[in-house]
Amino acid sequence: MRKLILLVVLLLVAVTPALAQEELPEFIQHSECAVDLTGQTVTIYHFGDISGSYAFITQPLLAGLTDAMAYFNARGGICGATIAADNRDTGGDQAQTQAHYDYYSTLDPKPAAILLYASGDAELLREQLAEDEILAMISAGSVAGLYGEDGMSNGWIYATNPLYADQIGSFCRYVGANAAQFPENPTIGYISWPGAFGEAAYTPETIAYCAAQGVTILESPEYFLPSATDISGNVLNLVDAGANILYTNSLASGPFMVAKTVVDLGLEEDVVLAGVNWALDTSVGLLSRTALGSDGLPAVNGIIGSLPFRWWTERAEPGIALINEQAAANARSLSAQNIAYLLGWGAVDTYIELYIQTVNRVGSLEAATGAETRATLDAMQYAPLGLYSIDYSGGAIRALPDNRIATMMFLNATGDGPATSGDDAMKVDLPDGTVAYIPILVPLTGFEAAPDLRPGGADVP
Repeated sequence: MRKLILLVVLLLVAVTPALAQEELPEFIQHSECAVDLTGQTVTIYHFGDISGSYAFITQPLLAGLTDAMAYFNARGGICGATIAADNRDTGGDQAQTQAHYDYYSTLDPKPAAILLYASGDAELLREQLAEDEILAMISAGSVAGLYGEDGMSNGWIYATNPLYADQIGSFCRYVGANAAQFPENPTIGYISWPGAFGEAAYTPETIAYCAAQGVTILESPEYFLPSATDISGNVLNLVDAGANILYTNSLASGPFMVAKTVVDLGLEEDVVLAGVNWALDTSVGLLSRTALGSDGLPAVNGIIGSLPFRWWTERAEPGIALINEQAAANARSLSAQNIAYLLGWGAVDTYIELYIQTVNRVGSLEAATGAETRATLDAMQYAPLGLYSIDYSGGAIRALPDNRIATMMFLNATGDGPATSGDDAMKVDLPDGTVAYIPILVPLTGFEAAPDLRPGGADVP
């Protein structure tokens, strides 16, 4: 009898892993695996600023990647292979970016693909990635990083959002089509951080396109450092030059500083705030809790920008419902429920489909080189968790075109719509003694292709 019990226990131990593996929901439709990768590992290599100016968005990215890997690994990983991560912090220092790239690019075996965080890193590594034949994906998009200095040379870096130049084009198109919502003679003052990211939307092509939509972009932009505590001079320079719209290609503290300054200068009624997709991030809404406008809501209330992916509140979308469920199960805070957390999930699901298709074609994980994964991505059409649609037109483009325009507002006390003032807003007391207002994004348009505003692009006048 004791031998029989032992045998039963051993059998249970043997079958428990198979019984414990959960099934993916039906809405996630990966390609069927033709090669069993059980016992192997696919590593997502990524590096960037997780402790400097970008930390507000990159820390939630790490959380999203972690939660997504755990979720998919519990459901078979990649054809049986375990998904792992290897990442390093640059602190926003490009010397560290280079050092980390040197480490990763000389591993044996060499990574087939990596994730990058920032436009500046993409510009720094663009030629090296091509030489080393390593595919890179990024949720950013400067022309130089994706298309080279001439703006016409496709490289090895692929963006999962529209070019920043294309995003300001989408905004100008929206202004031109909805003139009654904006001041007469709409005039954009471009105010942002210096550098590859901050300057990415201010180009001759975007200026010309916006002019064709009836929107002027002032010829002199204003730039301020992420560490700046007073940008009133920058804002006044633009307003005095005729700006009635301030557009920022910054994130986290950047849009907040612009909005706070507009309120402090008493310009709320005279200036519309707008920006890149990162200007609508949860971090911007939460940081703005300490600077309230005349309506009693955070100063960024009403800021308009791009929303090229599904958002947290669109729970009728099964992928968004799943991510909300997993964020709650992993006790993710409100600050983690941002753009980057969503994109972390999208990146992992993209890796899964990318490697399945590549290994199916080449026959083994060892044969899934950078060149082979790049060939797969060029041809792949896939919507990771339904968040956005991947289609690089057979390799003709390096940034996804789909975009929509949205505005940031704040949840009302009953939780069923946007607040009209601070009096009817939902408020959450925080441990630091401040009060959080819950940012929500309200789409103003449906998804449509952003204008192609790279040099020589189809929509450049």
